[in-house]
Amino acid sequence: MNKEKDLVDKKSHTVQQLEMEVQPEETANSLPILDDSLLEKVRYLFSGTVLLAAWWLVYENLLGFSRFVTYHMLPLHEGTHLGATTEFFIYEVPKVLLLLTLIVFFVGIIRSFFTPERTRRILAGSRESIGHVLAGLLGVVTPFCSCSAVPLFMGFLTAGVPLGVTFSFLVTAPMVNEVALVLLFGLFGWKVATLYMVTGLFVALTTGVIIGRLRMERHLEDWVLELTADKPATAQLEIEEERVSWEERVRFGIDAVKDIVLKVWPYVTIGIAVGAGIHGYVPENFLAGVMGKDAWWAVPVAVLIGVPMYSNAAGIIPVVQALLSKGAAFGTVLAFMMAVIAISTPEAIILRKVLKLRLIAVFIGVVTVGIIAVGYLFNIVL
Repeated sequence: MNKEKDLVDKKSHTVQQLEMEVQPEETANSLPILDDSLLEKVRYLFSGTVLLAAWWLVYENLLGFSRFVTYHMLPLHEGTHLGATTEFFIYEVPKVLLLLTLIVFFVGIIRSFFTPERTRRILAGSRESIGHVLAGLLGVVTPFCSCSAVPLFMGFLTAGVPLGVTFSFLVTAPMVNEVALVLLFGLFGWKVATLYMVTGLFVALTTGVIIGRLRMERHLEDWVLELTADKPATAQLEIEEERVSWEERVRFGIDAVKDIVLKVWPYVTIGIAVGAGIHGYVPENFLAGVMGKDAWWAVPVAVLIGVPMYSNAAGIIPVVQALLSKGAAFGTVLAFMMAVIAISTPEAIILRKVLKLRLIAVFIGVVTVGIIAVGYLFNIVL
């Protein structure tokens, strides 16, 4: 018995020695993994800080750069029409594109948390009142023009999202998206951008609520009704949730910059070019009599002119800035801009594939009245 006990003790001692020898090796092997992970995070943080600092440095020196290029590198003189036009263009184009790049990148990361399938599931499974708010917020971070928003609008309908909620999204997406807000912030400041966002969301949500209360589902085209017949408003979509790493979310933000900024920069450039021409050549207060506050009829006329036109926020907002500098009233010009980007003839044509004429007419009518009200409000407040 003693021999067996001694043998067991020796084996236990040997096992303990082996465990002590293996443990440092495992610890040593695990340390590089921890170090690599930590180094990766530090590298991301350092790179982001450096890039953000470089962005800020460039942004803060744009005014001096534009003046140097206009009046020192080019044979132009201060006080001339061409000089003012050129300085405006050289300053505004990189300024707006820098703001767009930064905001679109961070909004792209936020949007990586909400895939179209997950969004449809959330909207379809929410109470209608909450659904309107969620649809409006989704439109804010969805940089679509009025035509581009229609396919997602159709997807919401076929997924069982209530009709009114889908219209809240359809109005918000082109009118109060990140591109519009960035441009307004860059050109007019945060107060104007905030007021525009609040009033734009009010118009969108009001439109959605009114159409929802009118129970106009019967004015959908027959093929849409067939697709939605078996899907109640609270239908849930079966989706497998995928875990997304932060590295993938950063890549999503970079892809958003590539997709959005590279797509809208020509519109930004053309819009600013037109605005620069107005800024440099149209006399001061030239538009005060036509689009000023004293012309009570200016707001509805501007909206009625803007409704059939088609542009996105990137193309029209620089023109708005130039019109304001020439005496146009803020509410009148902003109402014109809202009408141009929220409603358009191409959008109505595309919607005709899924909506009957009466529903399209109600949609355009409610949005038009809402925009006119916002225009008068801006003229009173600002």
